[in-house]
Amino acid sequence: MNKEWLDKDFYAVLGVSKTATADEMKKAYRKLARELHPDKNPGNKTAEDRFKEVSEAYDVLSDDKTRQEYDEARSLFAGGGGGGFGGGSGRPGGGAQYDFSDMFGGQDAGFSDLLGDIFTRGRGGRRQQQPRRGADLESEITLGFNEALDGVTVPLRLSSEGACTSCNGTGAKAGSVPHLCPTCEGSGQTTRNAGGFAFAEPCPTCHGRGLIVDDPCQTCQGSGRGVSARTVQARIPAGVKDGSRIRLKGKGAPGERGGANGDLYVVVHVTPHPVFTRKGDNLGVTIPLTFAEAALGANIKVPTTDGKTVTLKIPPGTANGRSFRVRGRGVTRKDGTKGDLLATVDVLVPTALNDEARGALRAFADLTDQGDPRAELLASVNNP
Repeated sequence: MNKEWLDKDFYAVLGVSKTATADEMKKAYRKLARELHPDKNPGNKTAEDRFKEVSEAYDVLSDDKTRQEYDEARSLFAGGGGGGFGGGSGRPGGGAQYDFSDMFGGQDAGFSDLLGDIFTRGRGGRRQQQPRRGADLESEITLGFNEALDGVTVPLRLSSEGACTSCNGTGAKAGSVPHLCPTCEGSGQTTRNAGGFAFAEPCPTCHGRGLIVDDPCQTCQGSGRGVSARTVQARIPAGVKDGSRIRLKGKGAPGERGGANGDLYVVVHVTPHPVFTRKGDNLGVTIPLTFAEAALGANIKVPTTDGKTVTLKIPPGTANGRSFRVRGRGVTRKDGTKGDLLATVDVLVPTALNDEARGALRAFADLTDQGDPRAELLASVNNP
């Protein structure tokens, strides 16, 4: 049943009454089809749209089964007023126009299920149980700093609900079999009327299983469900951040009645590194530098996360706290490229000097005397 049918008065489209016979509808349709056919009205968009509308109406009403469903739905949802969905849009039939997808949370599937329940109940039939998707699971892991950078495959031990291994999910003791629930006839659902609407709910007799177990399995007490443990190999991609939540599709709990498996969500914790820090796709490292190296310049070795080193050229007169960029030595991105390594220098001031070193520094200070380096600062404070 198409929910859009409820918003259309197909009898008015064909210009016939609700009690029209099949021959009367066929005659009306043929007359309109000849008048509105695109070959007879080339380039006429209005006639083309009207032709499609007439064809749709006849397709629905010419089939006894779909006509019955259409009439039942229009009667039920219009409160017995057939055509109460046309309304202010200029369509035939009075009353307000309703959008039933809004009524049911915008979910067409739920709306279709409701109509399916109504029509199936009206014909004395029963619905078959639908496949059920497995539940999503969540787990946590802790990775080392380098493991998070490079990516790693880790085994995860999971416990989830699944079919009982003793009875293979039947819920019945070995040597016996369950039988069809007489209340819901195996569908697992019953319908409840509420103000003209019919809502599906789990069968109270079989609790939604569709089966009755006379001699229950001792392991699962007749539920057919049990807790199973399994090991899943989880691939953690390179560059994962601390606190990331990774989705592994189909690694969750198994589905029921042929339904798809759920997903597994893995929350990742990353232990800090004693040397390196991370900010986005870049890594950081602090490099000690002697006073002489900072003043005169030097070529120094900088460590990388893979245990190797790169040579960094320090220019003369480098100030404390200056950062140098080593490209391509950072975190691996999703596209395979890498961020950078930022090396920040920490100029070391000597704390223990002998007489000769102390004299050399005094001589250096005399040779490089540029006056009081704080004079401008003090002047700006005193004379704002």
